[in-house]
Order: sequence, then C-alpha cells, then structure tokens
Amino acid sequence: MAKISVCIPTFNRQNLLPYAIESILQQSYQDFELIVCDDGSSDSTPDLMSQYTDNRIKYIRHPQNIGKSNNMRSGFDAAQGEYFIKFDDDDRLTPDFLARTAAILDQDSSIDFVGTDHWIIDINNIRQQKETQENSLRWGRTNLTEGIVDNLLEVVFINQSFQIGATLFRRKTLQELGFMLPNIQNCEDNDLFIRLALAEKKGYYLPELLMEYRYHAEQQGINRAMPYLFDKIRYLENYQFKSEKLEKVRQHRLAETKLLLGLRLIEKGDNQKGRKLVLAGKSFSMSKALTGLGLSLLPVGLRGQAFNVLRQIKG
Repeated sequence: MAKISVCIPTFNRQNLLPYAIESILQQSYQDFELIVCDDGSSDSTPDLMSQYTDNRIKYIRHPQNIGKSNNMRSGFDAAQGEYFIKFDDDDRLTPDFLARTAAILDQDSSIDFVGTDHWIIDINNIRQQKETQENSLRWGRTNLTEGIVDNLLEVVFINQSFQIGATLFRRKTLQELGFMLPNIQNCEDNDLFIRLALAEKKGYYLPELLMEYRYHAEQQGINRAMPYLFDKIRYLENYQFKSEKLEKVRQHRLAETKLLLGLRLIEKGDNQKGRKLVLAGKSFSMSKALTGLGLSLLPVGLRGQAFNVLRQIKG
C-alpha cells in the first residue's frame, strides 16, 4: 500500500493533464499511488491514459459527466494511502512537494493537514514572479508563519489562505468529515476547509512555493462565473458563525455574491431572478444595485454592450 494517494480529477484537459501527471512521476518522494478520475471526457483523455504503463497509476473513467465534486469523491473513495492530496488537472506539484509535506505529518501525528504557498504559472508553464507575490499577499499567506495555525477558522474563511491543491491531508481526517460534499461544482474546497476548522482539526502552514497554479483563458467568462456564484451563495448560506467578526464577513460576502449574480442574470436577460438578487444584495453596493436595476430596463440586446462599457470604465 502506498503511503500517499494523489488524486487528479480531470475533464477534457488532454492538453494539460500530462503536465500534472508528470509532476507526480517526477517527485523526489516516490511512495505514492496516482488516481486519475475522468468525469466523462469527450476528448482523447482515454487514449492519453492508455499510454501510461506505471502500475502506480489508476485510471477511473466515468462513462458520463457526474459532476465535479462527485468525480473528486470517486477518486477519494479509491484511495488507500495514509495521506491524500487532490489537485486539478491544469496545475502541477513541484518535485519536493510530497517529501516536504509528508515529513511534517510523519513528525507530528496531531497535525491533520499541511498547506503550502504556490507559484502562479501561465499556459506555457512559465512562473509569474509578480503575480505569485501578489497572489500570496492577496490571500494572506505573506502574514502566515510556519507552524500550526492557531486561528484556523479565521484564516480559512476570512483570508482563505489555504489552497486545497497545495495541501496534503491525513486521509482518515477527510474520512471523518466525508471529504467533499456531493453534487457541488464550485466552492467545495472552501466548504471543506470550513468543516475542518469547525471540527477543530489542526492545520500546519509551510511557507514554501511547492505547487504551481495555472491561470488561463478557460477559467474566465460569464458562463463559468454564473454557476460559481450560484454555488457560492449555497456555500455561504450553509453557515452561521458564533463569532460576530466572522458572521459579519459572511453576511457581507453573501450580499456581494447575490448582487454580482443578480447583475449577471440581468445581463443575460433574466430580469425576475436578477432583480430579486440585486435587491437582496443592495447592502453591498447601493450604486451598483441601482445601476443594475436601471440597465434591466434596456432591451436585452443592448444590455451586454452597456455592461461591457461599465466594465471598461471600472477598469
């Protein structure tokens, strides 16, 4: 039985998946199993996977799309290692990720997971120094020191400092919590970290750039943003914190998300749902809410142009 189970969920990423797989095969720590779970890809992913002969690689192919979190759960259910990591098919681990994080879990059995900082890379695998520094600052990692995080709930909810693809977990800890919730396509990682913190699990932060997170065009666009906003509302409505500080942040983010989704729906022509959400989120920005309600009076064909003009002015 391998010490570490590595899971890469994939969907129609035959062009990027090989980079993710090779980053595991090139690890300095070699006691692992690699589980690639395919959510019904319609590209040449099955042909690609048939070329790998390393017996540590397991390929799980679903004949049809079962959803992001369900696909991740299938990989987790197949895992047998003591430690577990899931990272996306367009990202990579640096060669010493498994060695550096596993060593910490080996040394202290009370630690449930180890998170690291990560690089930002582009579509050509080139590390972006400036963007990496800005990303670490934005998500509060520059303020974290090495060691067990004392205020874990605040760090994972307010700062969102931990990135699930840059974190190695004890598999038994994830089993206790049920890993990812089923039938969620977005925010499933945020939700998991919140549940870990509420269960008083111990997280350790290692301030080293040991993972590579890729920015590319497929991550953008209104059709991708809207499902994310729907799931973010669902995620934020799942909790009500005892801490006044945390609850204030949750309510603020919930209002922002409802407002943003309402504006997107108005832009797409769904006035009824859009206006309702804009009104629900008006406490975040009354000016944006009023602008959105005003634009909802325009013919649908003109709204996209009007929203684009406003985005350009904001930019």
